[in-house]
Amino acid sequence: QVQLVESGGGLVQAGGSLRLSCAASGRTFSSYAMGWFRQAPGKEREFVATISWSGANTYYADSVKGRFTISRDNAKNTVYLQMNSLKPEDTAVYYCAASGNSDPPYEYDYWGQGTQVTVSS
Repeated sequence: QVQLVESGGGLVQAGGSLRLSCAASGRTFSSYAMGWFRQAPGKEREFVATISWSGANTYYADSVKGRFTISRDNAKNTVYLQMNSLKPEDTAVYYCAASGNSDPPYEYDYWGQGTQVTVSS
């Protein structure tokens, strides 16, 4: 079992930055690939970024490529999402998720409760 708790969301002006964190419980965090997803009001949840268990491989949605960076610290059981050059369309609830798959495609077994990110124009 893995429990995930996101933090770091908030209100920011367009062009600003935020860093989301996702703290995981459990001693096997380093064996999980981790992902970030988001869901805007009235829209389906969408993939944002993912990182392999070792941190060696990362993948991004085209909409955030070059602006967002996913990283992890296995010693701290934490995954991060650094978000720069934020746009109003990035406004959403952001969720982190854990996958027990060693290679893509990842199926996510555990989800956090989400953290709200609001970008004002």
